[in-house]
Amino acid sequence: MKKIFAAGIVCSQLFFAQNTAQKLDASTRNLMDSAPAYSANISFYVADDAGNFVYEYQGNKGLSTASTQKIFTAAAALETLGKNYTYKTTSSYTGNISSGTLTGNLVISSNGDPTLGSWRYEGWKPENFKQKLIAAIKQKGIRTISGDLVIDDVYFDFQTVPGGWPWDDMGNYYGAGVWSVNWRENQFDMNLQNGRIKDFNIPLENVKWVNEVKTGGSSDQSLIFTAPYSEVALINGTLPAKAMMVSGAIPNPPLQLGVEVKNWLAENGIDISGKVITNSQQKIQGREIITAPKSNIFFTHESPTLDKMVYWFLKKSVNLYGETFVKTMGKEKKGTGSFEAGIDYMKEFWKGKGINEAMINFADGSGLSPQNYVSARAEVQALLWSRKQPWFSSFYEGFPEQNGMKMKSGTIRNIKSFAGYHTSSKGNKYVYSIIINNYQGGSVSDALFKVLNHLK
Repeated sequence: MKKIFAAGIVCSQLFFAQNTAQKLDASTRNLMDSAPAYSANISFYVADDAGNFVYEYQGNKGLSTASTQKIFTAAAALETLGKNYTYKTTSSYTGNISSGTLTGNLVISSNGDPTLGSWRYEGWKPENFKQKLIAAIKQKGIRTISGDLVIDDVYFDFQTVPGGWPWDDMGNYYGAGVWSVNWRENQFDMNLQNGRIKDFNIPLENVKWVNEVKTGGSSDQSLIFTAPYSEVALINGTLPAKAMMVSGAIPNPPLQLGVEVKNWLAENGIDISGKVITNSQQKIQGREIITAPKSNIFFTHESPTLDKMVYWFLKKSVNLYGETFVKTMGKEKKGTGSFEAGIDYMKEFWKGKGINEAMINFADGSGLSPQNYVSARAEVQALLWSRKQPWFSSFYEGFPEQNGMKMKSGTIRNIKSFAGYHTSSKGNKYVYSIIINNYQGGSVSDALFKVLNHLK
């Protein structure tokens, strides 16, 4: 009787799997026969939580994924760096301190902390960093600084934006680049009234604006263009004729931090006779970079742990975090804090987990570059591998819930993807990825939800 009962369970599971596959196939083919998908490509793959194949439609086809690519970066970072990894920002000095006077430079350095001055974490906001830094300077007995304020921003290489990022994206908040010293997630907020710039949330340093915004419509259709280190910024497109706030990418975050720190010093009666210098500027001008002896470090600020960053990276698609993780892995595993080194490591990492390298052509760590090509099967394999790791709960927690399913989404113009985990009403556990490119017109999310609903 037990054998008959067990056989009955297996047959029942097989029937449900076959029935689900038939429904997925009919729905997928119906989608691809629809008018909006006339020139579209799709990659779709479904497995159960044990890794057993359920269904695929061109599952090996590499397509641009947008932000579902973040699952590769997040998992690799958790495994490589550890969920308790923290970034460090330090304050030190050159010269010597005597009778309250620092005869030398005050130096602030970091190894790329993307959360420095972020508003997302209690205890790590800009005012918290300000209070801790000023308290440390006062405790050191410094009342006067006769040198410069140096922001040492050369831990990573000089390239701040991954190759392949569209120019339309780079100046907007989601297209912020990666520096060795990041500040406020490298984002500023601009307030406009009837298309005219009123003010900014921070004293945006050394930027001249060209405003070509037109008013009209009911939604924000503006674009901000800022290039790394540039002193010229452009905003164009259209905005509603009312008060609006739009967010952009700070063109020089280390300099921005330096200017704000200098203001903090003045507010607290600490006189500094020199100017704000960044080591990137030193490099641009062909001058020697300025560093301080490690023995002169008197303040160390630690970031939140990596698992907390991964949560926001996945939940809110913070591209800055992903690109920082890539550079950090490149620095830790290849000895070079560059996008190229980090991407090379990522490809090797996932190849080592059994994913065919032809299915993972990464161009960045966040999915913003349209030069990324990944297959749905590769995403499912990454999700299945991640499920077995001790840090999985930290990974899974960051997945948003959409359409009643726990999944990461990705969106670029005419590109949409979903990847995640779902338990059906019958208790069947699925791991899935669906990617569509060049879908024209209509709601692509609704079209994909209609397919994925068969997993419910």
